[in-house]
Amino acid sequence: MRSHSQVIYEVTIQYIGSLNTIRQREPFTVYFSNLKKAVESIVNHLALNGWPIKVNYTAVYRSLKQRGNYYCDFDVAGARVFRIRIIPQILNPVLTTMGIDEKPTEPTKKR
Repeated sequence: MRSHSQVIYEVTIQYIGSLNTIRQREPFTVYFSNLKKAVESIVNHLALNGWPIKVNYTAVYRSLKQRGNYYCDFDVAGARVFRIRIIPQILNPVLTTMGIDEKPTEPTKKR
């Protein structure tokens, strides 16, 4: 049985800072199979909602290669509001034995 591993990108919007204590919000997570599509989606939603476009493909790509993750904080008047975090994840990792030992052979019966 062969498994094909694939990298997917976990994008999480996490609400942080003092404004989060006023209006509690759970983190929002979505997954993309393509990094370019993930960044395009983030940029489009930031623009649509009036946030500065501080995220770009090159910065995300470099950060993922160097540190294994990317994050960018957004604030209003110096108060942090939310963080965008991108982490690569492995979909369908190569399976090991998963801790399952080989079935012991049954003892042969004496004749």
